[in-house]
Amino acid sequence: MSGKIRYSDEPIGDPKVIRDFLPSPEDLAFREEDVKVTITLSKRSVDFFKGKAAQNDTQYQRMIRRLLDTYVEAHAEDLTGRAARPARKRGKGAG
Repeated sequence: MSGKIRYSDEPIGDPKVIRDFLPSPEDLAFREEDVKVTITLSKRSVDFFKGKAAQNDTQYQRMIRRLLDTYVEAHAEDLTGRAARPARKRGKGAG
């Protein structure tokens, strides 16, 4: 790329308008509220995420959080699209 760029005065073919796909600045600044929880995971899972996090120079807990967020986004429609089941009444003697 050491050569000079030569520009020509040719007409541009058929330009196309591309839909704006970038998030708005407000969307970029938005941060969800975090809730701290304690969870017990299998050693196998933690070792997996620690290894992948080291390969990608990130934190394993962040990867797990993003995985859970992605799962929720994919399945949130299932929760809101379903009619809530009415609570079942317990009969006498049901414990």
